[in-house]
Amino acid sequence: MKSINDILGILEKQAKWQEQPFQRLLKFWPEVVGPVVTANTRPLSIQRDVLSVATSSAAWAQNLTFGRSSLLLKLNKNLPTPLVDIRFSTANWKNPSVERKQQQTVSPHEHPSYLGDEISRPDVTPTKDVNAAFGNWTKIMRSRSHGLPLCPQCQSPTPPGELQRWEVCSVCAAKQF
Repeated sequence: MKSINDILGILEKQAKWQEQPFQRLLKFWPEVVGPVVTANTRPLSIQRDVLSVATSSAAWAQNLTFGRSSLLLKLNKNLPTPLVDIRFSTANWKNPSVERKQQQTVSPHEHPSYLGDEISRPDVTPTKDVNAAFGNWTKIMRSRSHGLPLCPQCQSPTPPGELQRWEVCSVCAAKQF
C-alpha cells in the first residue's frame, strides 16, 4: 500500500505531464486555425488524448467537426503526444465582452432612486436621548423628501427616477412583483 503523499506526488506529476501538451497547444492554436476560427473557438482541455473545444455557435461546432481530420493532422505535428480526436461543442462557451458588461455596476447617479447632490444635509450631532435622535431623523427625512413628487398609490414622496421607471415608488413596485 502506498501512502497518501506518494499517491498525491504521482497525481501531481501526471497533472504536470498532461498540462504541458495543452499549454503547448494553446500557444500555437491561433497559428494553426487562423484568426477567424480563433475568435469563435476556445480549447478547453485534453483528456485521454481527446481535445475539447468550445465554439461560439452550433454552426461553428458542426463546420469544424466536418474538418477535424485535417485539423488533427496540423495539430499533431506540433504536439509530443498525438491527439486521437477533437470534440467541438457550444458548452462552456463564454463571451468575454458579455461577461464584462454583466460585471459593470450602476453608478449612484444612474440609479432611479438618486435624488441629486442638491439635497442639503442638516448638521446633526449624535445624541443619547432617544426622542432627540428620532426628532433629528424626522428632520432629515423631511428635508430629503421636500419637493419630491408623490407616489400615485401610497402618496409617499418618491424620487422622480422611480416614477419614470415604474410609475410608482420602489416599495409599491416591489409589492407588484
